[in-house]
Amino acid sequence: MSVERHTAGMLQQIARQQDVVEIAPQGTSAKAAALAHVAEQYGYTYGSAYRTGFKNSLVQVRMYRDPRPEARVREAATITAHPQAGNGGTVPGLAQGSLKPLPEAADSVAVLKDLVTFDVMALYVGDRRQKVVCYLLCAILPVLMLIDDKSPFEAFLSGGLAALLATVAFQVGVIRRATIARRLTAAGFHEVRDERGDRRFLRPGQQLPGHANPFTA
Repeated sequence: MSVERHTAGMLQQIARQQDVVEIAPQGTSAKAAALAHVAEQYGYTYGSAYRTGFKNSLVQVRMYRDPRPEARVREAATITAHPQAGNGGTVPGLAQGSLKPLPEAADSVAVLKDLVTFDVMALYVGDRRQKVVCYLLCAILPVLMLIDDKSPFEAFLSGGLAALLATVAFQVGVIRRATIARRLTAAGFHEVRDERGDRRFLRPGQQLPGHANPFTA
C-alpha cells in the first residue's frame, strides 16, 4: 500500500473522531512510528504495538484519543496548518509524499519508534511458555531425525544447534530491549506492568489505557 493510502486511511479514522485508531503499515517499526507521530498531532497518544498479518509482516499500532484540553488545541492547530492532509497536501511532521520525518519531528518519531520496537519485540523475547515450547521442539528434533534414519551424531548435533540458536535469539532480544528501556527512561518515561504482566512505558502522568482513554486506569 502506498504512503498516501496509509496516511489517508489513518486520517479517515481520525476524522471520524474514533476513540481508537489502528495503524498497520507493512514493514518496519520506523514507518509505524512516523504515522503514530502524525496521529499524535491530531490529538491521539500511543497505546500499544504488536506484529500481525501473514508471517507477522504488519506492525499494528493502536493510538488512543487523548481527552486532555491541550490535545484538542494541538488537533485544531494541525487541522488549520494542514487542511489538505490525506488529499495530497502536507502532513504534519513528515516530508510530503513519504514517511520520512522532518528535522523538527525526528526526535519525537525516534521516541515513538523505541516504544513500538519495545512492544513488538515482546514476541521475540519470549515468555516462559514460549521458551518451553521452543526448547521442547529442539528436543523433539533429534528424535524425528533418528526416526528418519539419520545418524545419532547428526541428530543430536542438530538438536543442540537449534537450542543454541534459540538461546542466542532470546538473549539478543533481551539485550536490545534493555537498551531501548534505558533510552525511554532517560527520555522521561516510566515503566509499569500491564494486566498480563508485560512491561510497558508511559509518559509522565499517563496510565495504562482503559477501553478508550489512556489517561484512566
